[in-house]
Amino acid sequence: MIHTKLANFSDDFLWGAASAAYQVEGAWNEDGKGLSNWDQFVRIPGKTFKGTNGDVAVDHYHRFEEDVQLMKEMGLKAYRFSVAWTRVLPTGKEEVNEAGLEFYDKLINELIKNQIEPILTIYHWDLPQALQDEYGGWESRQIVEDFTNYSVLLYKRFGDRVKYWVSLNEQNVFTSHGYKLASHPPGVKDDKLFYQVNHHANLANASAIKAFRKYVPDGKIGPSFAYGPAYPYSSKPEDILAFENVEEFNAHWWMDVYAWGEYPKVAWNYLESKGLAPKLEDGDLDLLKEGKPDFMGLNYYQTGAVEHNPLDGVTESGHFNTSGKKGTTEDRGIPGLYKSIKNPYVETTNWDWAIDPTGLRVALRRIESRYRLPILISENGLGEYDTVEDGEVNDDYRIEYIHAHIRAIREAVTDGVDVLGYCVWSFTDLLSWLNGFQKRYGLVYVNQDEDGDKDLRRMKKKSFYWYKDLISKNGNV
Repeated sequence: MIHTKLANFSDDFLWGAASAAYQVEGAWNEDGKGLSNWDQFVRIPGKTFKGTNGDVAVDHYHRFEEDVQLMKEMGLKAYRFSVAWTRVLPTGKEEVNEAGLEFYDKLINELIKNQIEPILTIYHWDLPQALQDEYGGWESRQIVEDFTNYSVLLYKRFGDRVKYWVSLNEQNVFTSHGYKLASHPPGVKDDKLFYQVNHHANLANASAIKAFRKYVPDGKIGPSFAYGPAYPYSSKPEDILAFENVEEFNAHWWMDVYAWGEYPKVAWNYLESKGLAPKLEDGDLDLLKEGKPDFMGLNYYQTGAVEHNPLDGVTESGHFNTSGKKGTTEDRGIPGLYKSIKNPYVETTNWDWAIDPTGLRVALRRIESRYRLPILISENGLGEYDTVEDGEVNDDYRIEYIHAHIRAIREAVTDGVDVLGYCVWSFTDLLSWLNGFQKRYGLVYVNQDEDGDKDLRRMKKKSFYWYKDLISKNGNV
């Protein structure tokens, strides 16, 4: 539908920005912090761009006060950050590291003092290595108890001040890249194990949300899901079926469980026929139903087009672009289900990610229509090469990207979608996991690169001032 007049954003709309502990904090072995799976994984040769790691990252651990002052200057309404599990529980359980809790106390208090709503992410991929070594981490049901205890520790310590919580960040990404594609820790390729690991993560998510009701009864919690809506490449019936397949396996497989506590039947039947369905135990489905979230967190970056993939077609082994060399991404898929294909109607980034603002509106409407939950856009942003010229970063391409996506949100709000807020990814530049520091997302430039010997000074990009103006006008531009 084409609207002649767009609705305004609500007065309490959360204009925010986001980060993740491993990507910004640094201080990887300071003040009692334990070893995470990422601390170990990045030391395997060839796993990350030029061997980059988060040992220093952008040193937010020591510079958080400076960063919060920049947020205040921008007029930010909310800041989404994650807690490093091993900073508060060095071995993942039992022994509590008070110094780690105190760091997050200080960060939260500094945010509140500057009228910035803290949004706390409990898990953003950095699993305690001790739990991986002890019982395989997410491979064991023991993770449900340990994750719940970790979550309760945070609820009890911070729940009096933090009212917005994200339980698991991009469960679909850390499970698939860790256990199907071997590109994230623990670096395993095992489809059967992947589905079992994902089930354990579902149980842990539901258990943590169930406990949340007791400890933070006046708060709101939900998972953040990385949703890239699919489009059929053509109107051929077999391509339409491929589109239905990819939505079933790449979207409904997770969000149906979050919202309803049920696995989608078509996907389940397929996996059962292949011997890949996860093992369920008594009480599992009851627990999943007790974990209904208050909102659906949406991390949106791109859409994807798909077409029919025959039984002897392409697999998921195609090359994934982490180098920034445009055009190097290869088609991937699951034989008999779907195959990705380049969408000729959208532009792409240097990392071959589709630039599709309308896709965000599509994502919001699909989630609203299927789940009837409010939506927090917990991540959206543009990763690109940025250059400093005469002390300035003129990232007009980022401004154009964010502006177009915010307009799409406003269109979705006019459609009737309940959107709680929008968090740009990211506030400062940060370590982009496998992509090093060359792939920059921030509104604030950080003088850091793959050599790791820079002074880490902060510089406000052109997008910083643009977003500041947008917030002052409540997004109604």
